[in-house]
Parts: sequence; C-alpha cells; structure tokens
Amino acid sequence: MTTQELHSEPRARVGGGWTSALALACLGLYMAFLTPIQVLLAEQIDAIDPAGKELALGWATGTGALVAVVANPLAGALSDRTGGRFGRRRPWILGGAVAGAAGLAVTSAQTTVVGVTLGWCLAQLGLNAMLAGTSAVVPDQVPVSQRAAVSGWIGIPQTLGLVVGALLVTMVVTSTAAGYLLLALLVVLCALPFVVLTRDPREAREAREAREARDPRVPREARRARVRLGDFLVNPRTHPDFGWAWLTRFLVMLGNALGTLYLLYFLKDAVRHARPDEGVLVLTLLYTAGVVVTAVAGGVVSDRWGRRKALVSVSSVVMGAASLLLTFWHTWPVAMAAALLLGLGFGAYIAVDQALITQVLPSAGDRAKDLGVINIANSAPQVLGPALAAPVVAYAGGYAGLYLTSAVVTFLGGILVWRIRSVP
Repeated sequence: MTTQELHSEPRARVGGGWTSALALACLGLYMAFLTPIQVLLAEQIDAIDPAGKELALGWATGTGALVAVVANPLAGALSDRTGGRFGRRRPWILGGAVAGAAGLAVTSAQTTVVGVTLGWCLAQLGLNAMLAGTSAVVPDQVPVSQRAAVSGWIGIPQTLGLVVGALLVTMVVTSTAAGYLLLALLVVLCALPFVVLTRDPREAREAREAREARDPRVPREARRARVRLGDFLVNPRTHPDFGWAWLTRFLVMLGNALGTLYLLYFLKDAVRHARPDEGVLVLTLLYTAGVVVTAVAGGVVSDRWGRRKALVSVSSVVMGAASLLLTFWHTWPVAMAAALLLGLGFGAYIAVDQALITQVLPSAGDRAKDLGVINIANSAPQVLGPALAAPVVAYAGGYAGLYLTSAVVTFLGGILVWRIRSVP
C-alpha cells in the first residue's frame, strides 16, 4: 500500500448508530442468502424431486454460487467507480437488495429443478451486488484499530440471519413460497436505514478524487465506468499476503460448506432425528449462541492485542474439532455439541479474519473490487462443496468421510494463515 493510500485510511471512529444500521442491512442480506440454502431450497427441491434431492440441491446451490463468483467482484469494481450524490456504496446496497428480492420472488413460483436454479441465480446476482457494497463500507469508514470489533458486530448477522430466517419461514409462514416472499420484503426493509441515514466519508471522497486526478487524460465519467478484465487480477507474487489471505479463507469456508450443505439430510438419514427440520433449527440456535459469545469479544481482543493470525488459527482449529466430532459420532447430543463448538470458532474467526483481510488489500482505491475477489473464497466453496460432498457421501465413507474432509481442509486453512507476513 502506498503512502498516499495509507493516508486515505479512515481515522474517525464510527458510532453505535452507524454500526447498528450496517448490522441490520447485513441481517436482511444473510436472511436472504442463508435461509434458502439451509431450509427453503432443500424443502422445495425435496418436494420436486425426492429421489434425487442431494444431487439436485447441489446443482442449484452450486450454480448459484458460480454466479456469485462472477457477480461479486464485478459489482465491487463498478461500485468503486460509482460517483454522484449518493456515493459509491449505497446505490449498490439498495439496488442489490431490490434485485435480490426479485430473484427470491421468482424462485418462490418455480416447480422444476431448472426453474429453481435459474431463480436462485437471479437472487444471487442481486444479493452479491448488495454484499459488495456492505463489505466495502468497513474499510472505507472504520479505522484499523476498531475494525475487528465492528467486523464482529456485522459478523453476528451471518448466523443470526439464518436463525431469524429459519424461525420466520418455519413458524410464521405456512408455505415455502410465502417464506421466499417474506425474505424478499425483509431484505429491502433492512437495507433502508443504512442507505437513508449514512453518507460517504470525506476521506473516501478525497481518496477517490486523488485517484482520478492521477490520470487527467481520461474523462472522470469514463474512469468511473470503465471496467476491464485485468482489473480483477491480483498477482499473488506482487501481493503475496493477499494471496495467502484468499487461500486460507477459501479453505476454511470450503470446510464450512462441506459440513453444513447436507445438514438436513444428515439429521434425517444418519442421526435418524424424528423431526429433522426442527433439528436444523435447534442446531442453528446453538451455533448462533456460540457466534454471539465470541464474535465481538474476539474482535475486541484482537484490536486491543494488535494481533490477528493467532486468533484466526485457534478459531480454525476449534471449527475443525467440531467436524471431527461428527466424523466419529452420529448422535443427536454430539450434533448439538458440535454445533455449539462450531459457532464458538466461527464467531471469532469471521471477526478477526475479516479485519486481517482489510489490512492486506492491494489498493485503497479498489476496496470493493478486491473484497469481491476475496468473497470468491466465500462463494467458490459453494460451487466445489457439492461437487466434493456428493461423491464423498456416496463412495468415500458416507457422512463420516464428509466430516473428516471438512476437518482436514479447515485445519489446513488455520495453518496457512501464518504465511501472511505484513499482519501480526
């Protein structure tokens, strides 16, 4: 990062109102993201094709994640180039929420696996545009000394969104279609307070103007709109810490995807839970409790201690241990213990690792695009997860093999974070 870019780092601490509004937007986003994957898509596809539900669910979620791999960095790059009175991020947060809501509404009406997949892809386009905006406002506006704590607060909705969403679609509404429509409404409503009540900071405007001023040959509007394929390439040789941060996030999220994709079917077929839908809800509540305990606390400790890698590594080990429990014991009490342990690990991980990532971004002027590239590490496992999980369950040890694989890749992610040099 250049001296000029270091000076563009935010200095003023954000307040509780700003953090709460962003957390609410993230709550709506993750309700719309995660509830369909964990509950609605599984139920909808089970009703359409009960015999081939595992493969069909893998195709739907994997194709949607492939769309996310492209949509997130593209929306981020366009957000970096967006100007005008509404700033760089807010148009994409609100526009993405509206587009994602439209995709959920389309998905709700589908009666074929192909239709469900196409509707979910449309939802992924919009929701990833919203994610690009919400991800970038943290390095845009939060100083490094506060970043892990704020990341903890906005990390809680990643799990709380699933809990609230699951409660709503199982307890409040009476059909899968109504569940999709309720989520569509909520994702827009939750985005509005942040969009209406916040503004781009002075530092972000100054950094953007300084960046545009470096190339006076190109008109300002053309610079904002121009997006080239090369813009998305980050050379890991030039920026090795960014490359290692990407790889470690990818491995940990791949382990998470392998461990959670077939949770409903695991409870139904391996644990023999009498009511697997309710079982998923109980496990999600335990997982969320663990996240709430460690997310903000882990972020505060990391900010005050000034260290990131040790906490990322320890939290990865905790998550891997949860998968090991499910490798050897397929019982309901062990499943509950593993869910709590996984939450404790993930809460600290998502807060501290997100702060670490914002400190290795190659350019302050391309934060949303670079975070979009990082978010590929979140989305790509949703593509590869089904491709790996289905054959493992079918031919390589069943659910025991699946959770052992999850543990191994999570442990590896926790080890490789030590290759990052520029962050303690």
